[in-house]
Amino acid sequence: MTRHLGAAMLTICGCLVLHDTVNGAEPTVPEPFRGFDDTSTYKINYDDLTELLRIVVVDTGRSDRQAAEPAADITGTRMKARVKKTDNEGNRFYFETFKDSEKGQDFLLDIQASLQQLPTEVPLENISRDEQLAYWLNLYNVTVLNEIIAVYPKRNLKGLFRGKKSVFAKKLLTVAGVSLSLNDIQFTILKHNYDGNPLVIYGLYQGIVGGPNIRKSAYSGDDVWRALEENADEFVNSNRGTFYREKNGFRVSSLYDRNREFFPEFDSDLSRHLLQFLDGKERVALQSASTLKPDIDDFTVTDLGGTRPEIGRSLAHNNAALLDAYKSNRRSANGGVRAASLEVKREKKDPRDDDADELAKLEKMENMPVEGASVEQISTEETQPQD
Repeated sequence: MTRHLGAAMLTICGCLVLHDTVNGAEPTVPEPFRGFDDTSTYKINYDDLTELLRIVVVDTGRSDRQAAEPAADITGTRMKARVKKTDNEGNRFYFETFKDSEKGQDFLLDIQASLQQLPTEVPLENISRDEQLAYWLNLYNVTVLNEIIAVYPKRNLKGLFRGKKSVFAKKLLTVAGVSLSLNDIQFTILKHNYDGNPLVIYGLYQGIVGGPNIRKSAYSGDDVWRALEENADEFVNSNRGTFYREKNGFRVSSLYDRNREFFPEFDSDLSRHLLQFLDGKERVALQSASTLKPDIDDFTVTDLGGTRPEIGRSLAHNNAALLDAYKSNRRSANGGVRAASLEVKREKKDPRDDDADELAKLEKMENMPVEGASVEQISTEETQPQD
């Protein structure tokens, strides 16, 4: 039984919208994003986005909870650079590659535009629940990347999280004619359409070391829940997710404080959630903890520099060349970017009932990527053999 099973129980489609109260306690899910079709034959293919992430994301592996080594003395002073317990944790993104590359920046913005366009071609209500979840996570993460690239090399991103002017509160996106902020996606669409399942927060990249990992592949409807569980397991069992010292009590990431809407009874709900993943001595400590302190912060950007600048310098140039090669090969015929395409899933029949040549032609048509994330429904009806 998977950890997300309880939250996967479907809510009656017409009840997905929560009506605003007099005090405005609950936002309303916009009409184009309320429904889904789990019998849908549509599958969103993110092969091109995955190929890009494979090039520009560095997987640092699971945390061993070891603190970073102290930095060398700063020349001419008695000062040492501050070392955090989280310095060695979290996947990294080649922001350095995009810093001085206008073409690279435009390319990633094109990917965001392509993702925004997709629901205009095929309404999301015609796509399955899991496919929609993967879509929202990918759109959110690409948008976050673009916003950080716009301010890079700013290294402390704490200011992006604060107040109504935060990057997450701005209406940055237009999807199916609806203006959306990143917070709208997180706290309205995802929270309500997925029954407040806290697993979804681990798919929302924040651009900071103290947040969930960016993955080396795009999310896909086929394995989105497995990917979220992997991210949750990695984050919870890292110093940036949980940490215990007897004199300091049981500390958890401020990510959970910013996502209290997913944990209505904060201490008890969060404790139960963490115990699904937590290992080692932290698990034992949590079982006896009466309160949780959500004060673990690391707002450092997840670039290649950080505490290991020599890595960033040695690899950024090589990956810039790889990115240029990728861009030249992935441009679509109309000048856009094929960030995602829609395919039609087709159930295989007994090959004895089909003409092999015609079946091969049909499969080839179905798997052709659609330029600019547009799509045309491909008929999969077959002529029944005559008796």
